[in-house]
Amino acid sequence: MKKLFYRTLASLALCVSAHAGTAPPAAMTPAEANAAAAQVKLATQQSWQAYKKYAWGHDALKPLSKQPHDWYPTSLLMTPVDALDTLLLMGLKTEASEATELIATRLSFDQDMYVQNFEITIRLLGGLLSAYQITHDARLLALAEDLGTRLLPVFESPTGLPYTHVNLRTGQVRGTISNPAETGTLLLEFGTLSRLTNKPVFYDKAKRALVATYERSSAVGLVGSAIDVVTGKWTDNNAHIGGGIDSYYEYLYKCWRLFGDVECKTMWEHSIGAVNRYLADEVRGELWYGHADLHSGARTTSQYGALDAFMPALLVLGGDLDRARRLQDSNLKMWRLHGIEPEALDYRTMKVTSPEYALRPEIVESAYYLYHQTGEAKYRTMGREFLTGFLRHCRAQGAFAALKDVRSKQKADSMESFVFAETFKYFYLLFAAPDTLDFDAVTFNTEAHPLRPVPVH
Repeated sequence: MKKLFYRTLASLALCVSAHAGTAPPAAMTPAEANAAAAQVKLATQQSWQAYKKYAWGHDALKPLSKQPHDWYPTSLLMTPVDALDTLLLMGLKTEASEATELIATRLSFDQDMYVQNFEITIRLLGGLLSAYQITHDARLLALAEDLGTRLLPVFESPTGLPYTHVNLRTGQVRGTISNPAETGTLLLEFGTLSRLTNKPVFYDKAKRALVATYERSSAVGLVGSAIDVVTGKWTDNNAHIGGGIDSYYEYLYKCWRLFGDVECKTMWEHSIGAVNRYLADEVRGELWYGHADLHSGARTTSQYGALDAFMPALLVLGGDLDRARRLQDSNLKMWRLHGIEPEALDYRTMKVTSPEYALRPEIVESAYYLYHQTGEAKYRTMGREFLTGFLRHCRAQGAFAALKDVRSKQKADSMESFVFAETFKYFYLLFAAPDTLDFDAVTFNTEAHPLRPVPVH
């Protein structure tokens, strides 16, 4: 297996380097795409085995020190839950069975500890619901309902905007300064739980939070970077599409896609107009999205980065293929600057401002959405370039490690669970046969957990 890994990596590297700075590389043949998909599957399997060997029962593996890492005093099995639907999708039956049994027999949310509502919702609630919809294992739905019930107290603020943290056992809440991503990225998960359990409270609370976020848009239609959930007042006027805001825009559209909620569609249409008017930026004939003042829409900084790279995928869903294509070309330019993307750069100077690479998936997600929608070979070719850099620079101790600096390629002792949930999954779907997953039958939550529509009872 190791020989296959390095032989395929060498082949991918040659395909990219042979065309660097010359004509565009040739489109991948079906055999090459199949080989790339097999390589991603092998990398996933090997990373799972490393997790199993060194961090079994814990939230994540620290790949350099071969030590486990937990978010809280008690593990909530972040990696197994986040990985499960990816293992199922790839047909890794042994690994999926291992993960399922560990979750079903060891995971308990009856813990006297505060957790972050947003991350627990997108990773654990989303992961449990997606895996349940694939397997119909009732134990997974029971865990999801228990978790959702324990998270509900976060919504009991004067504004309906959720507090950031909740104690899973006592229901006590804390954390009054939040952001649009944390207040508005909950409806796909809570709404799916609502439909599966026939309990409207889950949908209603998360929908109220999304609407409350939207209602606090400025006069020009933008949202800021931080908001007080008690007063509903903005505490940071920085508007952008990056971390802390990104998935709010994603869920405005996706709650229309998954639930047919017309109010979500209306909010999306109003919001994307403001985003394209005030945040989109033309530089050197390239399309980027920068930062602006919440109230005036005036440009503040020309910052863009790995988290912003989700935007072409969202533009694809929204039907704006022209902007999606152009922005993905900018994503590729960002990647090529140092052979792997930085957390952030100044797109006017093309200088890195945050040099780390956390193994993020968004740039691959956008390539997948564009390839699915257009069938254009260039997006698989991009994906091959992304995969080559990922394999070359991040491979570590049988798993994958984040980078402290994309310029030096110095590694960091971190492999977050989203590598399994998102990065491996989107790479695999980009190269695998189109019938691997029915794209039109699912809506991915922001952690790449595919959720399916549930009829209203």
